[in-house]
Amino acid sequence: METIDIAYQKALAPSPRLIADMARLEGDLIILGVAGKMGPDLARLARRALDAAGQTDRKVIGVSRFSDPETKAALEREGVTTIAADLLDDAALAALPAAPNVIYMAGHKFGTSGNESFTWAMNTYLPGRVADRYKDSRIVVFSSGNIYPFLAAASGGACEKVSPEPIGEYAQSCLGRERIFEYHALKNKTPMVMYRLNYANDVSYGVLVEIARSVREERPVNLAMGNVNVIWQGDANEYALRSLLHTTCPPRLLNITGPETASVRWLANEFGQLFGKTPLFEGEEQPTALLNNAAESFRLFGYPNVSLKEMMALIAEWLKADKPLLNKPTHFQERKGKF
Repeated sequence: METIDIAYQKALAPSPRLIADMARLEGDLIILGVAGKMGPDLARLARRALDAAGQTDRKVIGVSRFSDPETKAALEREGVTTIAADLLDDAALAALPAAPNVIYMAGHKFGTSGNESFTWAMNTYLPGRVADRYKDSRIVVFSSGNIYPFLAAASGGACEKVSPEPIGEYAQSCLGRERIFEYHALKNKTPMVMYRLNYANDVSYGVLVEIARSVREERPVNLAMGNVNVIWQGDANEYALRSLLHTTCPPRLLNITGPETASVRWLANEFGQLFGKTPLFEGEEQPTALLNNAAESFRLFGYPNVSLKEMMALIAEWLKADKPLLNKPTHFQERKGKF
């Protein structure tokens, strides 16, 4: 039987589809805001895919403040070129190297309440500066499904045609980010994808980890948000990289998540079986939830490589082995937009 470490590394490996698409993509890749939850693995995935495609001369460049020096060192060890820079510093932004392929991951969510001005600076002011600096590139802009209204589970979730109705300042600033990038895209003919994601999961963080930990630690699972969409972080990162081949002007809107509308109660009960525990619950399911329909992404890229039950099994084994966790809650239960 495979160890959890081997199984996890297999789940992070570039797929043949990604390798083929990265071979088609010309030029270097720069990832802005690389040191967040998803960025380091996205950079590693890009590097591995390019190497597998025989494109060893093409650079993957990761930019961040790098408050944790080990993240920077680890990326360098794996062949990612790193640049420590504050993107809000105009001189630092101007000094960044040109690249035809840009993935924009910079942003601010948690800690918005009480620090709203910084959230708006990161999520709406900075995008204009970046869009101007990289007006001659193609850009994949990480956005959020939080911009959509809450919908009934039976609706199938919000597709890209659903008009945004963001709740709270964080979600409003996410829509602001899209609008500012869109303005610059139309002005400069810059091809873009607005990458509306919820919720990415790895073995160390995410909605599934939070539900699993509650069950294992015999703490109540909150049912306020009774249904969720989830996707394996590796698949979300793959789709982001492959989206570079699908940028358009006006920008393409693209929802990214898994194919299921998953009941939180069902997820808790499934984890209960994996841990030999009886889940505890608090609250009741509300008639609506923040749900995202990603059918268009499946048309472009195919279905995710890692299924929901595979994610759950990986997470359960990770927790049983007492492996490290990021301890960065998603606050997926939040219904009033206060982060």
